[in-house]
Amino acid sequence: MRCDLGRLGPLTVLGLTATLMTGCSQPVPVPVAPYAGDPLCAEVVLALPRDLGDLGRLETGSQATVAWGDRLDPIVLRCGVEPPGPTTDPCVVADDGRTSVDWVAVSGPADEDGNAPWTFTTYGRSPAVEVRVPASVTASRSTSFLLDLGEAVSRVDQTRTCL
Repeated sequence: MRCDLGRLGPLTVLGLTATLMTGCSQPVPVPVAPYAGDPLCAEVVLALPRDLGDLGRLETGSQATVAWGDRLDPIVLRCGVEPPGPTTDPCVVADDGRTSVDWVAVSGPADEDGNAPWTFTTYGRSPAVEVRVPASVTASRSTSFLLDLGEAVSRVDQTRTCL
Protein backbone atom coordinates (compact mmCIF):
# COMPACT_ATOMS: atom_id res chain seq x y z
CA MET A 1 0.00 0.00 0.00
CA ARG A 2 1.29 3.43 -0.92
CA CYS A 3 0.54 6.50 1.14
CA ASP A 4 0.18 9.73 -0.78
CA LEU A 5 0.71 12.51 1.75
CA GLY A 6 0.19 15.09 -0.98
CA ARG A 7 -3.57 14.64 -0.65
CA LEU A 8 -3.52 15.41 3.06
CA GLY A 9 -3.57 18.95 4.38
CA PRO A 10 -0.49 20.31 6.17
CA LEU A 11 -2.20 20.27 9.58
CA THR A 12 -3.20 16.63 9.11
CA VAL A 13 0.37 15.68 8.24
CA LEU A 14 1.66 17.63 11.26
CA GLY A 15 -0.84 15.92 13.57
CA LEU A 16 -0.02 12.50 12.13
CA THR A 17 3.71 13.14 12.58
CA ALA A 18 3.23 14.18 16.22
CA THR A 19 1.12 11.10 16.89
CA LEU A 20 3.70 8.80 15.35
CA MET A 21 6.56 10.43 17.26
CA THR A 22 4.87 10.12 20.66
CA GLY A 23 3.88 6.55 19.92
CA CYS A 24 7.48 5.61 19.19
CA SER A 25 8.96 6.30 22.63
CA GLN A 26 10.13 3.14 24.31
CA PRO A 27 9.49 2.34 27.98
CA VAL A 28 12.45 2.48 30.34
CA PRO A 29 13.68 -1.12 30.79
CA VAL A 30 13.54 -2.00 34.49
CA PRO A 31 14.05 -5.50 35.89
CA VAL A 32 10.96 -6.70 37.72
CA ALA A 33 11.42 -7.33 41.46
CA PRO A 34 10.81 -10.86 42.83
CA TYR A 35 7.70 -9.83 44.82
CA ALA A 36 6.30 -7.25 42.38
CA GLY A 37 3.01 -9.13 42.25
CA ASP A 38 2.26 -8.34 45.90
CA PRO A 39 -1.02 -6.35 46.00
CA LEU A 40 0.63 -3.77 48.27
CA CYS A 41 2.99 -2.89 45.41
CA ALA A 42 0.00 -1.90 43.28
CA GLU A 43 -1.13 0.41 46.09
CA VAL A 44 2.34 1.94 46.36
CA VAL A 45 2.68 2.55 42.62
CA LEU A 46 -0.79 4.07 42.31
CA ALA A 47 -0.03 6.49 45.17
CA LEU A 48 3.34 7.68 43.81
CA PRO A 49 3.67 11.31 42.72
CA ARG A 50 3.46 12.12 39.03
CA ASP A 51 6.67 14.19 39.22
CA LEU A 52 9.65 14.27 41.58
CA GLY A 53 10.38 17.97 41.75
CA ASP A 54 11.06 18.96 38.14
CA LEU A 55 11.61 15.36 37.02
CA GLY A 56 8.68 13.99 35.05
CA ARG A 57 7.46 10.42 35.21
CA LEU A 58 8.54 7.99 32.49
CA GLU A 59 6.86 4.85 31.24
CA THR A 60 8.48 1.60 32.37
CA GLY A 61 8.10 -1.89 31.01
CA SER A 62 7.80 -3.90 34.25
CA GLN A 63 5.17 -4.43 36.91
CA ALA A 64 5.45 -2.36 40.10
CA THR A 65 8.10 -0.01 38.70
CA VAL A 66 8.23 3.74 38.10
CA ALA A 67 10.93 5.98 36.67
CA TRP A 68 11.44 9.74 36.63
CA GLY A 69 13.80 12.11 34.85
CA ASP A 70 16.09 11.40 31.91
CA ARG A 71 15.06 8.34 29.92
CA LEU A 72 18.72 7.27 29.54
CA ASP A 73 19.66 7.74 33.20
CA PRO A 74 16.48 7.84 35.31
CA ILE A 75 15.63 7.54 38.97
CA VAL A 76 14.01 4.10 39.21
CA LEU A 77 11.66 2.76 41.87
CA ARG A 78 10.93 -0.97 42.16
CA CYS A 79 8.43 -2.37 44.61
CA GLY A 80 8.73 -5.97 45.71
CA VAL A 81 12.47 -6.26 46.25
CA GLU A 82 13.85 -8.54 48.97
CA PRO A 83 13.55 -6.75 52.33
CA PRO A 84 16.97 -6.07 53.84
CA GLY A 85 17.87 -7.84 57.03
CA PRO A 86 19.99 -6.39 59.81
CA THR A 87 22.82 -4.42 58.25
CA THR A 88 25.71 -2.14 59.05
CA ASP A 89 24.87 0.02 56.01
CA PRO A 90 23.75 3.53 56.92
CA CYS A 91 20.07 4.08 57.53
CA VAL A 92 18.35 7.40 56.91
CA VAL A 93 14.92 8.39 58.12
CA ALA A 94 12.82 10.47 55.74
CA ASP A 95 10.28 12.17 57.99
CA ASP A 96 8.11 15.00 56.70
CA GLY A 97 5.93 15.25 59.81
CA ARG A 98 3.14 13.14 58.27
CA THR A 99 5.03 10.02 57.26
CA SER A 100 8.31 8.51 58.34
CA VAL A 101 10.20 5.97 56.26
CA ASP A 102 13.47 4.24 57.15
CA TRP A 103 15.75 3.73 54.14
CA VAL A 104 18.97 1.72 53.99
CA ALA A 105 21.34 3.87 51.91
CA VAL A 106 24.08 2.23 49.84
CA SER A 107 26.47 4.24 47.69
CA GLY A 108 27.83 2.84 44.46
CA PRO A 109 31.27 3.52 43.02
CA ALA A 110 32.00 7.17 42.29
CA ASP A 111 32.50 8.34 38.72
CA GLU A 112 35.50 10.39 37.54
CA ASP A 113 33.87 13.56 38.93
CA GLY A 114 33.39 12.02 42.37
CA ASN A 115 29.62 11.60 42.02
CA ALA A 116 28.16 8.27 43.07
CA PRO A 117 24.88 6.52 42.42
CA TRP A 118 22.80 5.61 45.47
CA THR A 119 20.37 2.82 46.18
CA PHE A 120 17.80 3.35 48.91
CA THR A 121 15.77 0.36 50.18
CA THR A 122 12.98 0.61 52.71
CA TYR A 123 13.81 -1.00 56.02
CA GLY A 124 11.22 -2.85 58.09
CA ARG A 125 8.60 -3.08 55.33
CA SER A 126 7.60 -6.13 53.31
CA PRO A 127 7.43 -5.93 50.38
CA ALA A 128 10.39 -3.59 50.30
CA VAL A 129 10.73 -0.66 47.93
CA GLU A 130 14.02 0.18 46.23
CA VAL A 131 14.94 3.53 44.70
CA ARG A 132 18.04 3.76 42.50
CA VAL A 133 19.39 7.25 41.98
CA PRO A 134 22.05 7.63 39.26
CA ALA A 135 25.21 9.67 39.79
CA SER A 136 23.98 12.18 37.22
CA VAL A 137 21.09 13.03 39.56
CA THR A 138 23.09 13.05 42.81
CA ALA A 139 25.60 15.42 41.16
CA SER A 140 23.00 18.15 40.74
CA ARG A 141 20.17 17.38 43.17
CA SER A 142 19.49 16.46 46.74
CA THR A 143 17.87 13.12 47.49
CA SER A 144 15.24 14.92 49.59
CA PHE A 145 12.67 13.67 47.07
CA LEU A 146 12.57 10.56 49.30
CA LEU A 147 10.18 12.67 51.37
CA ASP A 148 7.88 12.90 48.35
CA LEU A 149 7.74 9.09 48.21
CA GLY A 150 6.82 8.68 51.88
CA GLU A 151 3.05 8.78 51.53
CA ALA A 152 3.05 6.06 48.86
CA VAL A 153 5.68 3.86 50.54
CA SER A 154 3.79 4.10 53.83
CA ARG A 155 1.02 1.98 52.25
CA VAL A 156 3.25 -0.92 53.38
CA ASP A 157 3.20 -1.20 57.16
CA GLN A 158 6.49 -0.79 58.99
CA THR A 159 7.28 -3.69 61.33
CA ARG A 160 10.91 -2.77 62.26
CA THR A 161 12.87 0.46 62.49
CA CYS A 162 16.49 1.40 62.06
CA LEU A 163 18.55 1.76 65.21
